[in-house]
Amino acid sequence: MANNTADHPPGNSVVADGNQEGDFGITVMDLRELMELRSGEAVTKIADSYGDVQGLCRRLKTSPIEGLSGNPVDLEKRHTAFGKNFIPPKKPKSFLALVWEALQDVTLIILEIAAVISLGLSFYHPPGGDSELCGETAPGVEDEGEAQAGWIEGAAILFSVAIVVLVTAFNDWSKEKQFRGLQNRIEQEQKFTVIRKGQVIQIPVSELVTGDIAQIKYGDLLPADGILIQGNDLKIDESSLTGESDQVRKSLEKDPMLLSGTHVMEGSGRMVVSAVGLNSQTGIIFTLLGAGDSDEEKKIKKGKKQGPPENRNKAKTQDGIALEIQPLKSNEAAESEEKEPEVEIGKAGLIMSAVTVIILILFFVIDTFGVQGRPWLKECTPIYIQYFVKFFIIGVTVLVVAVPEGLPLAVTISLAYSVKKMMKDNNLVRHLDACETMGNATTICSDKTGTLTMNRMTVVQAYLGDTHYKKVPEPDVIKPSTLEVMVNSIAINSAYTTKILSPEKEGGLPRHVGNKTECSLLGFVLALKRDYQPIRDEIPEENLYKVYTFNSSRKSMSTVLKNTDGSGFRMYSKGASEIVLRKCSHILNMNGEPRIFKPKDRDEMVKNVIEPMACDGLRTICVAYRDFPAEAGEPDWDNEADILDELTCICVVGIEDPVRPEVPNAILKCQRAGITVRMVTGDNINTARAIATKCGILLPGEDFLCLEGKEFNQLIRNDQGEVEQERLDKVWPKLRVLARSSPTDKHTLVKGIMDSTVLETRQVVAVTGDGTNDGPALKKADVGFAMGIAGTDVAKEASDIILTDDNFTSIVKAVMWGRNVYDSISKFLQFQLTVNVVAVIVAFTGACITQDSPLKAVQMLWVNLIMDTLASLALATEPPTESLLLRKPYGRNKPLISRTMMKNILGHAVYQLTIIFTLLFAGENFFNIDSGRNAPLHSPPSEHYTIVFNVFVMMQLFNEINARKIHGERNVFEAIYRNPIFCSVVMGTFILQIVIVQFGGKPFSCTALSIDQWLWCVFIGVGELLWGQLITAIPTHRLKFLKEAGHGTHKEDVPENEMNEGDDEIDHAEMELRRGQVLWFRGLNRIQTQIKVVNAFRSSLYPGLENPESRNSIHNFMAHPEFVPLSEEEAQIPEREESSSDEVVMEIQPIPSSSTGGAEAPDVSHETSC
Repeated sequence: MANNTADHPPGNSVVADGNQEGDFGITVMDLRELMELRSGEAVTKIADSYGDVQGLCRRLKTSPIEGLSGNPVDLEKRHTAFGKNFIPPKKPKSFLALVWEALQDVTLIILEIAAVISLGLSFYHPPGGDSELCGETAPGVEDEGEAQAGWIEGAAILFSVAIVVLVTAFNDWSKEKQFRGLQNRIEQEQKFTVIRKGQVIQIPVSELVTGDIAQIKYGDLLPADGILIQGNDLKIDESSLTGESDQVRKSLEKDPMLLSGTHVMEGSGRMVVSAVGLNSQTGIIFTLLGAGDSDEEKKIKKGKKQGPPENRNKAKTQDGIALEIQPLKSNEAAESEEKEPEVEIGKAGLIMSAVTVIILILFFVIDTFGVQGRPWLKECTPIYIQYFVKFFIIGVTVLVVAVPEGLPLAVTISLAYSVKKMMKDNNLVRHLDACETMGNATTICSDKTGTLTMNRMTVVQAYLGDTHYKKVPEPDVIKPSTLEVMVNSIAINSAYTTKILSPEKEGGLPRHVGNKTECSLLGFVLALKRDYQPIRDEIPEENLYKVYTFNSSRKSMSTVLKNTDGSGFRMYSKGASEIVLRKCSHILNMNGEPRIFKPKDRDEMVKNVIEPMACDGLRTICVAYRDFPAEAGEPDWDNEADILDELTCICVVGIEDPVRPEVPNAILKCQRAGITVRMVTGDNINTARAIATKCGILLPGEDFLCLEGKEFNQLIRNDQGEVEQERLDKVWPKLRVLARSSPTDKHTLVKGIMDSTVLETRQVVAVTGDGTNDGPALKKADVGFAMGIAGTDVAKEASDIILTDDNFTSIVKAVMWGRNVYDSISKFLQFQLTVNVVAVIVAFTGACITQDSPLKAVQMLWVNLIMDTLASLALATEPPTESLLLRKPYGRNKPLISRTMMKNILGHAVYQLTIIFTLLFAGENFFNIDSGRNAPLHSPPSEHYTIVFNVFVMMQLFNEINARKIHGERNVFEAIYRNPIFCSVVMGTFILQIVIVQFGGKPFSCTALSIDQWLWCVFIGVGELLWGQLITAIPTHRLKFLKEAGHGTHKEDVPENEMNEGDDEIDHAEMELRRGQVLWFRGLNRIQTQIKVVNAFRSSLYPGLENPESRNSIHNFMAHPEFVPLSEEEAQIPEREESSSDEVVMEIQPIPSSSTGGAEAPDVSHETSC
């Protein structure tokens, strides 16, 4: 039989009872062996061993129609006999393993070795070692106890290393725990449709058991192995298991074997689950791959990607949806983020530390053996080695502070925090790097149905019996024969899983289950006071002769029935109106009789019915049928072109899918944020244009393009049918709506925009998709959004983020979070690099001048801890604000450290270095205390150096508050209460600092300070905030020497870059400075423009008088940074106004003809007088 149905006697419909005696009539091994067979072999084996699929169902004690009973005892018995549908994840690394990994850090190893040597030497006192010839080791006899306490520094360093290692291990452990939580969440999201007790229900895939009857449909990813019971036009993509890209047609006669991890690309059907979990084909492969897991995890852990983004390492979850664990790097942005600054600073630190050690050793050797002329005595060797070890420790300390190990931690914390919070905003992030990439998105290619609209479809207009009804007609005005054929067509030619159920709450709307377009048609049947269910009961799915399921190339669905009276076949069709009408040769008239339908009639109908419906934003669907008489014999069902022809049109309906009320505002936010929203839909162009206008994608007076897929392809392809980037570059910048598009068109558009270099900044593209065929575009895009409700499993697997509410507003939230991640990392960098610069210079200079680092190794490790772990926790968890959507995207090549940030880093470094060096060389006079410089080996901690250390930490603490703003905003305390983590970190650090200074003693090289000294330290720290205000007041564009750092790819410095500085970098100081000069500049611009116009006329009338030098000077005057078009946030003068006048001026200069000059002049005056 053509529709592939397993025959089954009525007696078999009894629900399998869990209390049946005896075991099942088949074992796990039998089923595993069966599932390893393919095609004809499998069909033969089933026939030989079980008779048919029906016999197999009897062995498994299940009913092909009613399914399992759902009895807990029966389900438990099946779990025991056949296993659970769960592939156990690899064991997480133990805490000790993570500690061991953290210990592999090179700088920590060097410190440990140095500390151990220092510790060993402190206990070794050779005879005569205290001789004066060995140099000073301690100030005097009264401090003999201190001199014996040389071991404390070594022990303190080891203790600090232990703390750093434990903190790092704990961070890694919590990170892994979060990833597993995310993985579990994705697994819980995945549900599958089964039949139990005759009811169609959805259950989590982990609850599937062998013997379940599962319904499969287009777009599903099969969660278990199964054998087909009944199928309609079923095609499966088995490339994930076999590597073959061709789709495999499944049928009972030829190949009924369905394998887990494969995708349903077309059709629908029912299968009996035959193997789950580790016994399924995916499970068997996972068991074989078990050995390679640990290696893969190491690669993932290090954040390394192999090959292009499409071939990333994936940790596959049990249901087939893959989760990529890449905490640290995104394709482009994060690589520059992590690799470049970190490696460069690390190299600089290594050089500085080496130079420090060399200078210290040389100075000591020259001073001791040259200047003082002491001999090298054998008994003094340990003392000298102790000095060398001390110098080595100082050098390593410089290195420890120089390397910003906290950067990967900040990236990870920021991403993990954002991912967790994004779940509440209906964004389930599958690939962590997508979260940050989304912040730089410049284009969003969105679907229409369900994303921009509510996906609650209702038939509101109909063309029926030669009459166009503007609202649903009463059933008595329709001819009974027409009504009968129409109701039958809609009821039978829809997926039987599509239903309209009664509302959950009284007074609520009826629940739409299944395909929403089909639901609207079933709703139309109910509105005509008819019921579709009795028809379906009379003609069950098993009796359908042939089904042509809907796909993106057909854009229609057809179902064939064999007439019971033997009079041949009847086929019902429905689909996109202009496509189905093209195949209609007749139409039912007002009497319910078919009349001839000519192309002229069709054109008239399109003009008078379909276009007006589409212009109202309605989706138009045509319902038709065709009879195949028995005399003509059975048609060739595989010849679709002949079958889907000569149809008789029953009716055309207009379906309304209202725009989500929140979407226009969300799109406006995107446009303000510099993101272009494009609609890519399979719908009619008029419908698409109407919806796009309602959403705000198309704005009145804007120069835009709305194209159909066919027209789009004609514009972008050459004579050989190949896509040319140059042609595409002429189309996409203005394209806003692409209608009647195929998935290939979507992929071509996305790829073309991403590859384009026609605009100044490379585009970062986000795409939404729900269908199986959207997979390639979702995978290709920088960020792919799949629909959580309407989306197929294939789309979800290809995506980076799943929208759990299918709402466009959630995409805007994702943009906000993405920008927040980027800014959080920049905030952390601004803070950390300031500390790095200051600490390295202080340690280096101090060591070279005073032969001792003002900041001791243990103190440096504490500062490092503040910088890395605590600061990354504080600054990487800032919640996002709406103001993030008021700036343009950074784009692919934006440096991570902007000029404003560079100004802040250098500005604060100057303040801190001035204070530290003043205290270091004159602090003892100011505080009236003893100098701590040139102290001998093992001398007790001095108040002088304790104050230097304390002031240094206080300045970092208050600079952490400054670091909350990176665009030069004045109010650094804004919304600080919204981030309790930040407040608690700052307070916690302050309290710990008090404990260290007052009670740290010898291990921390600190001595207790008085209240006065503490107040001075805090006062100098608060000075950071005041200094920050001073730095903010300096406009960035005045500081020409500043360069950005951390570029993805460097561009040549061109004057245009300076002109556009205000566009991609917000500088509030610059804006404030300009506010007073706005009118002056405007007036000046007007004068300049008028001069330009006069010059243009003059040059065209008297070419000989044109003076190139003067033109260049005016051009340069215009390009001066002070005349940059103001930022978008400057409300009084929109950016567009000034920049456009600028452009006009630049265009006029070279124009030779007077007519053109005359044409341009009014434009100029209009622009400037706005």
